[in-house]
Amino acid sequence: MPTSAPSASAPAAPLDLVIFGGVGDLSVRKLLPALYMAHLHRNLPDATRIHVLGRQRWARDSFLGFIQDKTLGFIEAAHFDAAAWAGFLDRLCYACVDATQAPDFEALAAALQPGSDRVYYLATAPSLFVGICAHLHGAGLVDARARVVLEKPLGHDLASARQINQDVGRYFAEQQIFRIDHYLGKETVQNLMVLRFGNSIFEPLWRSPHIRSVQITVAESVGVGSRAGFYDGTGALRDMVQNHLLQLLCIVAMEPPVSLDPDAVRDEKLKVLRSLRSMTVADVARDTVRGQYSAGASGGETAQGYLQEENVPEGSATETFVALKAHINNWRWANVPFFLRTGKRMAARQSEIVIEFADLPFTIFHDSPHRSVNRLMIRLQPEEHIQLQMMAKEPGSGMKLRPVKLDLDLQTAFVQRRAEAYERLLIDVIKGRLTHFMRRDELEAAWAWVEPILEGWKQLGERPKAYTAGSWGPAASSALMAREGSAWVEEA
Repeated sequence: MPTSAPSASAPAAPLDLVIFGGVGDLSVRKLLPALYMAHLHRNLPDATRIHVLGRQRWARDSFLGFIQDKTLGFIEAAHFDAAAWAGFLDRLCYACVDATQAPDFEALAAALQPGSDRVYYLATAPSLFVGICAHLHGAGLVDARARVVLEKPLGHDLASARQINQDVGRYFAEQQIFRIDHYLGKETVQNLMVLRFGNSIFEPLWRSPHIRSVQITVAESVGVGSRAGFYDGTGALRDMVQNHLLQLLCIVAMEPPVSLDPDAVRDEKLKVLRSLRSMTVADVARDTVRGQYSAGASGGETAQGYLQEENVPEGSATETFVALKAHINNWRWANVPFFLRTGKRMAARQSEIVIEFADLPFTIFHDSPHRSVNRLMIRLQPEEHIQLQMMAKEPGSGMKLRPVKLDLDLQTAFVQRRAEAYERLLIDVIKGRLTHFMRRDELEAAWAWVEPILEGWKQLGERPKAYTAGSWGPAASSALMAREGSAWVEEA
């Protein structure tokens, strides 16, 4: 049976942070650099050991050479400190562990500190999650203070997600399970909560009919690269919409929680997911666009098409782009369309939320367009900032109006260092803070909404629409917006 949740008042103890898949791409590019930054800024408990697990039989010198070679390049030069790096390496331990072999977990148990808090980060394929948890339990490594971090993808559909939740839940209580979505660790995403619920100026307008539409874009300029083997069986809807984009939608659309207690926040996000209008096959045909990039240019260089990428099966119909229109069936958002868009090999790496406010009912400025173009634009990457677009008078005679932007540049507004998303979330895990992690019912509600879209595409049997690498996606994506009399912001 699962153990009870860790106590917030538990006395300080040594920490063992164990990374399964510790020599994989995610670990060397994201997790270890984030942990170095936490170490550099003294955000790790003093008695912290980081156990990197892999299947290679390495001596310590070989392991440290691998880390030097693979991880240093992902640490900004401005943040590198030789003494801090040496201290960080002292925290690292390497163990050869086959996640499918129970005896290897007995050896792992012997390497952990007596009486330590344990964080198990499962940076592996989901197919290994349950076996790892079972072996941890069998080796006596799961107690009331243990925590487990699950990386996406959490399932391939609703049934598999439920199965993972059920199986992991045999060994860890819900309060010990941290389902990570790194977008929820971004400073601007967390600042969106403050923007909405810490200021009085927006709340009266944060609803229908004052908001005309909401756009959420997560665009990547890169192709699938070395992930083609995984990606072709997944696609953009499962890889990005089911988690990242729906989580952003929830934060934009949720009602004010009664507190910042994790369950209070996640209860409100769950209400949004359960209020999303389910799509019929006709809805899917009309309100969704699937795309797949073809050869073009990206970043000033020639880019091959998806079907030419290594390890992509001939004739693959996997989508690398999705645009869709969603509706939330509640009073706050009645008749407000939410436009979601994500894709690979797009014109720029850009993640942005755009709140487009309603048109003026009447204008007295006849020399200017009727539409007022009031927008709140929240940029998540590559830079993080918030802009409010308003109308102002152009200098000179007459009353001609022009959009201007009020800028909150978070890079210059605050002098404090801005932690990267994985660093912030790893510290949350260590401290047992669940607010920015998905709860089981959230995950399942998201899959329940996505599944009819997947089924609709299957029934329609259409290939993804081609779009040129380095563009903003298929023309059908712009047509989807045009039917509502709107346009994606960079196309406006």
